[in-house]
Amino acid sequence: MIRPPRRQGEYADREIDCQEAMEPGFQAIVGCMLERLDAKRHQLPTAHAQNPRRPAAPKLKTQSADHHDWLRW
Repeated sequence: MIRPPRRQGEYADREIDCQEAMEPGFQAIVGCMLERLDAKRHQLPTAHAQNPRRPAAPKLKTQSADHHDWLRW
């Protein structure tokens, strides 16, 4: 799915070539995420109909000392 860069070693457009090589993989990941999101969206009315007094989802913490923690693996 991920194609190797056109040439080995450093050259001027290597970063662009690498991005282009990885694009099909990113497309597949995003497509899968959208399918799952769409499936969940279609399940919501059924879930709320079963329990209409369900409490609202908790608010996410919007400010923290380091709001980029989710970027770290």
